[in-house]
Amino acid sequence: MITAGRIVRLAEFGRAQLHFTLDGQMCSALAGDTVLTAMLASGHVLRSSEFAPEPRAGFCLMGACQDCWVWQQEGPRIRACSALITEGMRLLTTPPESWL
Repeated sequence: MITAGRIVRLAEFGRAQLHFTLDGQMCSALAGDTVLTAMLASGHVLRSSEFAPEPRAGFCLMGACQDCWVWQQEGPRIRACSALITEGMRLLTTPPESWL
C-alpha cells in the first residue's frame, strides 16, 4: 500500500507511471489519474481557499462547482477533478502571474 499523500492507493498499481511538476516540485502519478487524484496522492492540497486560511481539496468532484481550478504553467487553467494528468504536465496552485 502506498501512503504518500491524502489518498491511499489500494489497487491499480499496474498502470504506467507518469511524471509532472507541481509548483516546481517533481511528482508522479499513474496513467488515467485525474489531476486532482495525482495532486492529492502526491501529498499536496489542491489550492488555498481565497476566503479563509484552510487548504482546499476539491468540492463536488464532478466539474460543476468551480472549486478545483488549477493553473498550467503555460496555458489555461483546468478543472483538476475532470482533467487527466499527462506526462510532463507543469501545474501551479496559484495563477502563473503570481510566479513572476
